[in-house]
Amino acid sequence: MTDPAPDPDPRSATRLALITGMSGAGNSTAIRALEDMGFEAIDNLPLPFLKRLFPADAPPDADARPVALGIDVRTRGFTAQAFLDRLATLRAAPGVAPRLVFLDCADEVLIDRFKTTRRRHPLAPLEGAAVGIAREREALQALREHADLVIDTTDLSPHELKARLAGLFDRAARLRGLAVCVQSFSFKRGAPREADTVFDCRFLRNPHWDPQLRPADGRDAQVARFVCDDPLYADFMDRVAELTLMLLPAYEREGKAYLTLAFGCSGGRHRSVVAAEDLTRRLRAAGWSAALRHRELDDQKTT
Repeated sequence: MTDPAPDPDPRSATRLALITGMSGAGNSTAIRALEDMGFEAIDNLPLPFLKRLFPADAPPDADARPVALGIDVRTRGFTAQAFLDRLATLRAAPGVAPRLVFLDCADEVLIDRFKTTRRRHPLAPLEGAAVGIAREREALQALREHADLVIDTTDLSPHELKARLAGLFDRAARLRGLAVCVQSFSFKRGAPREADTVFDCRFLRNPHWDPQLRPADGRDAQVARFVCDDPLYADFMDRVAELTLMLLPAYEREGKAYLTLAFGCSGGRHRSVVAAEDLTRRLRAAGWSAALRHRELDDQKTT
């Protein structure tokens, strides 16, 4: 995920979120999330209508609500170049402050989503999702490159996408400062795509090899004690916490709205869970807003 530019001043221009991206990546979910934050929202807006909603000579409106528009390959008159031309006009206009949000996702996950929903890809209704995805990715490359914000939804549930957008666009949430997410994961499934920083916990001794501890996870007191008793654990976590607490104010000053820190181990059930729980407690104690997710444990609940 790339970082967005700072929020425009609503006193001088209407805030406008333009949502686009790969079909199946969560465009409609994003529109609904922004609507819940108080945006006036329209999904599947035909591109020619954008000029009518925001004329180039429209004066600033201090009382205007922020607006979220979903414009993608499904809409009438859509081409990447036409979209970019209109975006350039909007950015030059005094009455509106647009931000282009591009939602992306790994091809294999998009294919699975089309299979699950049994929907046809809009660019290949008779040829299969893989063909349509390839065409769409090529057609949208220029939009992705010019986006103010790119969010990869490959490993995000709809709820997590909504939380991510809330941290980026909800003005009340932005006023509370940098939103931090601490996550545990298994290296067998790969590091989370959204992770800004990854810590490898596989050097710590593994509760998996203790038959009594194996069935539990890192939230269990006995498992946590086993991991914390490793001679390297305390020094490791003290240094991670010290580094993190040093960097968070700097990230916040630079306008970063959301930071994901991930701890990984072999199975994502024991060592990484203990470390993620530990760092989350330390960050909260220091006054930071820190969400906690255990990817493998959370996914296990839904399967």
